[in-house]
Amino acid sequence: MDSVQIKMLLFDTVLTSISVTPIFLVSLISLSFLYRYAQKYYLRSSREIQRLLSISRSPIYALFSETLNGLSTIRAFEKQLPFQLENQNRIQKANEAEYAGFTANRWLGVRLELFGSVVVFAASFFAVVSRQTIDAGLAGLSVSYALRLTSNLNWLVRMSTDVENNLISVERCIQFTELAIEAPPDSPNPPATSWPAKGAIEFKNLTMRYREGLPLVLKGINCHIRPREKIGIVGRTGSGKSSLMLALFRIVEPTEGHIEIDGINIHNIGLEELRSKLAIIPQDPTLFTGTIRTNLDPLDKYTENDIWNTIEAVELKDQVRNLEGSIDHPVSEYGENLSVGTRQLLCLARALLKRSNILVMDEATANVDYKNDALIQKAIRREFKNVTVLTIAHRINTIMDYDRVMVLDQGQIIEFDSPNELMKREESVFYNLAKQGGAKSKEDAVSLLDV
Repeated sequence: MDSVQIKMLLFDTVLTSISVTPIFLVSLISLSFLYRYAQKYYLRSSREIQRLLSISRSPIYALFSETLNGLSTIRAFEKQLPFQLENQNRIQKANEAEYAGFTANRWLGVRLELFGSVVVFAASFFAVVSRQTIDAGLAGLSVSYALRLTSNLNWLVRMSTDVENNLISVERCIQFTELAIEAPPDSPNPPATSWPAKGAIEFKNLTMRYREGLPLVLKGINCHIRPREKIGIVGRTGSGKSSLMLALFRIVEPTEGHIEIDGINIHNIGLEELRSKLAIIPQDPTLFTGTIRTNLDPLDKYTENDIWNTIEAVELKDQVRNLEGSIDHPVSEYGENLSVGTRQLLCLARALLKRSNILVMDEATANVDYKNDALIQKAIRREFKNVTVLTIAHRINTIMDYDRVMVLDQGQIIEFDSPNELMKREESVFYNLAKQGGAKSKEDAVSLLDV
């Protein structure tokens, strides 16, 4: 709207000046080329500076968010100073881009004022030259309108450049709209309501990378997991443990191959149809602002009796009863008003309430002490004995009594057998990992779980 108004005023000013001193049009045409040249020259730099400024601000917000989430860890390891220095460095980079923008803006301002002075000089000069043929009042009108013409031209150039610079934000929004989107939540041929009734999982030549051009993180995974089988997944950092779970939930789509659950290719069904049938207990217990009830049953699908039975199954009944409001006790953001062990047991209760035939545990006991670890493991063995369980193990002892152990290395399965069989082979990778974890046999692990 402002741009249209400026253009109308500019047209009115130019028309008045030309009607008084027609020869003024000659200088105005030549000056318009100078204005346009300055604008284009400025835009080439300011557009990129604006883009750099937008990009340089994102790391500041990201570091701020990460610092808030990990504040207790930063203080525990006394790493406040490195984070402060990193924050200063990122702010400095953003300030460099902003300073460059101010400098370019001043460059344009000086030249626009120079051109404006030339416009006023030309109007005054032609008015003096034509003093014999025009009235003094009209000459004064021409000069005064030339002064207005200068400010209007300056505003027009600035507004047109600001519009183009601000379109950088639109450009970034368009980039987000062009990102690859997930598959639809539903499929034309959904699986049966009872699927997966058995919980059998088969990986067929599964390869996966996180983005086009990056190296493969899973390289030809082939294995068959039988119904109700308990599988421990171990390996060093970067071996592909979490990537395997991301592929199972279709967070990342495979490059080649596929996964079948109870004989159905999961890549032929909708994401909601798949994920609603799988249960997961993450490494970091995830709770939302609300109550214990809404965290266990966010969709209000189960009765209060079902919820209490689930809470009792994970041995939290007495603790929850003693809370103010019982199962309607408020839960703060991220569950910060509850202990880590309680949060993890509530996540276990949420998975148990879902009654899925496939449970995934992504190092679910990595952040709890041994007592709560043993409590969680006992609850899993008791409540999920008829469920297929895939556990990414942080502590080797917790999977020593599983049916089989999958050992991953550089995105490939290098060992896949029962823990006792792997422990018999001293040259096996699992044997060395178990030794480092302090477990010598399946019996050692079971005794630890009875703590």
